[in-house]
Amino acid sequence: MGSTVLSLRIDGELLDRLRGHAAKRGMSVQDYVLRTLIRDDFDERFKAAVDETEKFYGRASEPEPLT
Repeated sequence: MGSTVLSLRIDGELLDRLRGHAAKRGMSVQDYVLRTLIRDDFDERFKAAVDETEKFYGRASEPEPLT
């Protein structure tokens, strides 16, 4: 798998916030943004897989609330 360059133009305030989040994790801004994108992509693919499974097997009935 090769790599490609993605260039972004972002607000200075957002960049400062990203720097802070990345610094808390000991990461560069680039690594922090990449990890966030990967995590979001995984979440989307996981949700799609769950939706497909529920369509295939039928949605499980909702449990009755405890009173």
